[in-house]
Amino acid sequence: MPESVATENALPSRAEQPALSVRSLAYAYGGGPAVLNGISFDVPHGQKVAVVGPSGAGKSTLLMHLNGLLPETVPATASIAAVSVDGVAISHDTLPTIRQRVGFVFQDPDDQLFCPTVREDVAFGPLNLGLSREEVLTRVTAGLKQVGLSGYEHRSTLQLSLGERKRVCVAGVLACQPQTLVLDEPFTNLDPRARHSLIDILKQFPGTQVIATHDLDLVVKLCDRVVVLDGGQIQADGPTRELLRDRVLMEKHGLEVPWQLR
Repeated sequence: MPESVATENALPSRAEQPALSVRSLAYAYGGGPAVLNGISFDVPHGQKVAVVGPSGAGKSTLLMHLNGLLPETVPATASIAAVSVDGVAISHDTLPTIRQRVGFVFQDPDDQLFCPTVREDVAFGPLNLGLSREEVLTRVTAGLKQVGLSGYEHRSTLQLSLGERKRVCVAGVLACQPQTLVLDEPFTNLDPRARHSLIDILKQFPGTQVIATHDLDLVVKLCDRVVVLDGGQIQADGPTRELLRDRVLMEKHGLEVPWQLR
């Protein structure tokens, strides 16, 4: 069985809680080798953090823990949870609260979009929050406006470009009004126009962001901080420009110094 393990750590008062707190997180799929091994870090409110590393480093696995998508069996009690959001430990009982506060955008929009129309997809999250129909429609309209897709309500997502489908995914998350966005490789396979559009959307989001990406030039534009993940462990953690211009560090972990820092 996969394992998600945490050691006990004293936490500050509720008023001082970080947006996200990860403590001694370890995880393995199906009894295989550890994908994550002793991950610990905090993300303050409003910070934009990039998680970078080579393929297979465990980035997606880490991100899916941040709103309870992993482990497959969420701990029944908060005492053994490895991840906390605003001081609330992820457990079976807290999942509705956690997923309202932390919005997750998958790398592949087909993993997130499944309704016949754009409006239904964007409305799915707010409906599950138990909001009134009027409030849901208001949030759908606002979410689509935020991503530049007003008027797309009755379109089928199957008729949209990849960039448009990714923006619909973001609209659906924004419609839930999360405090934190977690995005897994959001820029993969996007053309330049779609990338710039998504960058603008993320720049306007006022909350906390955690972004896993291989696009280090975009990390320089978007993120205050970089966490380098390799071999299931954090290898470096610090200010974006300081870490990404360290050629020895980058090469050691299968990365390259971004062009704008050379």
